Amino acid sequence: MREFDYRRAPDVTGAVALLAADPDARFLGGGTNLVDLMKAGVERPALLVDVRELPLDRIEPADDGGLRIGATVTNSDLAAHPEVRRRYPALTQAVLAGASGQLRNMATVGGNLLQRTRCGYFTDVAGPCNKRLPGSGCPAVGGEHHNHAVLGASDHCVAVHPSDMGVALTAFDAVVSYETVDGPGELPLADFYLPVGDTPHRETALPPGALITGVTLPPAPVAAHSRYRKVRERASYAFAIGSVAAALDVRDGVVREARLALGAVASRPWRARAAEAVLTGAPASGDTFAAAADAELAAARPLPDNGYKVTLMRNLVVAVLTELAEEAAR
Repeated sequence: MREFDYRRAPDVTGAVALLAADPDARFLGGGTNLVDLMKAGVERPALLVDVRELPLDRIEPADDGGLRIGATVTNSDLAAHPEVRRRYPALTQAVLAGASGQLRNMATVGGNLLQRTRCGYFTDVAGPCNKRLPGSGCPAVGGEHHNHAVLGASDHCVAVHPSDMGVALTAFDAVVSYETVDGPGELPLADFYLPVGDTPHRETALPPGALITGVTLPPAPVAAHSRYRKVRERASYAFAIGSVAAALDVRDGVVREARLALGAVASRPWRARAAEAVLTGAPASGDTFAAAADAELAAARPLPDNGYKVTLMRNLVVAVLTELAEEAAR
């Protein structure tokens, strides 16, 4: 591991100033992803700016009736918060599915959103990877890619985003707040992650040196009737091979509102807009749910060894929506 300096940020302004003064600096929250990447040699910061002690560790009501979640709130505290459990249950379920208790106690909300892909080629510094070394190629396209993207990928990168939390936040139209030396800003999570295109090393739309300060969940009554379901290769904690965050408002057998986001299928949490359009105003039936899944997955472009994901995600979407509809009918 490369030698590095360590500074504890005195406040938000001081934190962004420290990063602005050193382009090789990185913010350090829980370190559950960054430290692993430093050990592998993928990340080689000259300075770590510790933001864990900043006053960003609260979950509070937002002015519009939503919830504001501070960037240093731990995953454990987020999952256990009574308002999150009551109003956004799929978010609690996603966090609990994401990692062991030890990791949840350390990992932060801001860090979770910024975690890097778990692609084996990305973490192997002896080989090429466009995300790590732009222009070097994507060996996963012709190599090991059974858990890689089927939506929104390109020839330059087929890795998937690993966050469970991000999938639920995407379904509920979360907004990311940040601070830079030029002042504060906001990004809807729908615009937070950049399409892969030919620049997979550019992962987010955050300005250079920006510090995430919080995430706001707007009020969404439909979110109270939500569920997160994750499929993984082993029963213990593992990254998803497919996941769904869904919410349904069903009245008199008709879907009045639907929220749907997919995980482990793209380089970012994937908002299923085409599926939502099919669902809204349609009967809450198995045929409708299958049609919605098919509409979203029509854009899938699987590789030779990950075509199973299309079938898996279709079945998973139908199963979760069916469970929600049955629950609404009770």
